[in-house]
Amino acid sequence: MTDSNQEPSPTVSGLGLGVGLRTAHFAHILEHQPAVDWFEIISENFMDCQGRPRYVLDQIAERYPIVMHGVSMSIGSSDPLNLEYLQKLKRLADETGARWVSDHVCWTGIAAKNTHDLLPIPYNEESLRHVCDRIRIVQEILERPLVLENPSTYVTFRDSTMSEWEFIRRMTIESGCQLLLDVNNVYVSSVNHDFSPTEYLDSIPADRVVQFHLAGHTDLGTHCIDTHDGRVVDRVWELFRYAYLRGIRASTLLEWDANIPEFDVLHAEVLKAKAYLRSAQAEPLEVGDVSPESASVRPTISVETSVDRASATRRNAIPQPALFSRAEVE
Repeated sequence: MTDSNQEPSPTVSGLGLGVGLRTAHFAHILEHQPAVDWFEIISENFMDCQGRPRYVLDQIAERYPIVMHGVSMSIGSSDPLNLEYLQKLKRLADETGARWVSDHVCWTGIAAKNTHDLLPIPYNEESLRHVCDRIRIVQEILERPLVLENPSTYVTFRDSTMSEWEFIRRMTIESGCQLLLDVNNVYVSSVNHDFSPTEYLDSIPADRVVQFHLAGHTDLGTHCIDTHDGRVVDRVWELFRYAYLRGIRASTLLEWDANIPEFDVLHAEVLKAKAYLRSAQAEPLEVGDVSPESASVRPTISVETSVDRASATRRNAIPQPALFSRAEVE
């Protein structure tokens, strides 16, 4: 277990393997103090609460590093930034010693109405300037770099003039923010929009990534939905390994937000990452060695999955349904 007494730093990326903190596991964690490296909390679940949830969080924060992950910053919205929300976010980060604060490259509402969805933004110069300006303000208020995650998306915009990965790359350079690379979201969006997930990962600035997300999703044949309700599928594990081969080193977290299993099952799932990292370390990658669908990115271990393996190859004529993943708040 990582020493939770070490000085918090928003730029530390080597926390190890962690899981999301969920109420279903409060009692188990307090009683057994499991050998997990760190926990990620949903910021909104603790910003305004006291009582038992905050008591449990305080107890856990004394023993484990904490990272905050939000779903309501709405960095891409045209509404003014919610300064009261940001102050609460900063206070919670200070009180828990959060190593960093993250949210999503998205918008969540308009006219002060929260849709509780992570809605996509157009990828163009105007959106880029708007998002970067808001990131700079947020970082000044939080007094730390903001970490932003690539969301799963289900629609695209005619107004987009660049790819998502180009938008994210430029966003980090121009705003100074850092990245939470959700490998499952890369895969889900690649199926929904028919792009190469390895091309996406090749374009991500490795030195800006401080955290990985891994999660399960639902494959509906014509498209995927980011549901976080099961095990990580083989292809997502392969992409995680590929990201490592491409030089991305970051703290790794497993998300499981519906049909939540017992803690030991959750922990065992994230520990599978060790096998993929060991296989990556044993097989160094030279730039140019791996094509987008090369067999060399296949895992060296067998991972159980209920997803039809053939579905990963169905990339042509994928419809883009007007559906959005539900918010991650419990």
